[in-house]
Amino acid sequence: MRLRPTAAAQSSVETRRVRPDRRSRALPEPAVTHPNIRIETEGAVTTVTVDRPRRKNACTPAMWAGLRHGFRDIAESSARAVVLTGAGGDFCAGADVGPGDDTEAGDEPSRHRVDHMRDIGDTVMAIHDCPRPVIAKVDGVAVGAGLGMALAADMVWCSTRARFSLIFARRGLSLDFGTSWLLPKRIGLHEAKRLAFTGEIIGAERAAELGIVNEVVPTDELDAAVGEVAATVAAGPPIALAGSKRLLNNASNISLFQALEAEGLSQGVNFATGDTKEAMRAFIEKRDPAFKGW
Repeated sequence: MRLRPTAAAQSSVETRRVRPDRRSRALPEPAVTHPNIRIETEGAVTTVTVDRPRRKNACTPAMWAGLRHGFRDIAESSARAVVLTGAGGDFCAGADVGPGDDTEAGDEPSRHRVDHMRDIGDTVMAIHDCPRPVIAKVDGVAVGAGLGMALAADMVWCSTRARFSLIFARRGLSLDFGTSWLLPKRIGLHEAKRLAFTGEIIGAERAAELGIVNEVVPTDELDAAVGEVAATVAAGPPIALAGSKRLLNNASNISLFQALEAEGLSQGVNFATGDTKEAMRAFIEKRDPAFKGW
């Protein structure tokens, strides 16, 4: 009797995951760019910068849309690694809820506010599901949705002056930007609840102890440290790394058996690529492999 791969295993190895919009739309959502979202590519590394330093890079709905579409474009590009950061010495202060900002929703119908949160959710998924490894480079504040944005990345490097907070409770709000799902996976449920209920602001070293960040470096060394990591990732085999990212992202949602099935399917794809053959040749020839991405 031939076993069929489970649905969960099959979905975790699709080359490009197609996620239907959670709302019915008569027409596709148009592509969006935003002047406060800078996307720059150098070699195989694309850097996405939230560039609104006068507001500590707090994001408006239009900026969330710019991020969402930027990451969707990156998913289809030849980039091999992504750096997500903020301009002017801060990462992101979350959503801009200042007086007069276009995020004010007190007079809006409830369905409009729900639609707005779904748009934010689509931005989270665009970052989290991007097939390229994403490195968050955090300097200064990463609070509220800004912390969620860092957690949606695959790795987080921060400066010694970085500060983190689930500040929602201080604003009379519950968690959003995926923090209710992303943070417990990093630090455990009890610590996540403590940060959520207290709105405590923690420093870089404490964030590293909890597992929010991978590494803390001096502020003047942050760019170089992240650049080195991004270059290392970009030099890797992109198809295999995308497969590993899917496997790890999906691991806590499936059984060991399903994970093994997914691993087998992913390796089946890898063995058909030129990159795997190149890795074998490089090993025999005692040299570094030159991966092409096919």
